[in-house]
Amino acid sequence: MAIKIILPTAFVRHTDGQKQLSSDAANLPALILDIDKNFPALSTQIKDESGKLRRFINIYVNDEDIRFLGGDTYVFQDGDEVMLIPSIAGGTARLS
Repeated sequence: MAIKIILPTAFVRHTDGQKQLSSDAANLPALILDIDKNFPALSTQIKDESGKLRRFINIYVNDEDIRFLGGDTYVFQDGDEVMLIPSIAGGTARLS
């Protein structure tokens, strides 16, 4: 079984330029361990000091937020596309 991990441009510098990765991970915790092992620079970007996924990292499986699929308990299916998306915040609104 293989899943495809799609990365935004902001993370590509932490994977030696790879925009897509593959993994045999069965679920999100296993995928995080796989990233720890193979891409430690990326791991530091997506995990906090306690080893938990950072709050601003959103995980989508086939365009569906993993939180609505069961979160850590969701079992990846062969061919799933997993996206690691950092939240974007900030800026100010200007009213005319």
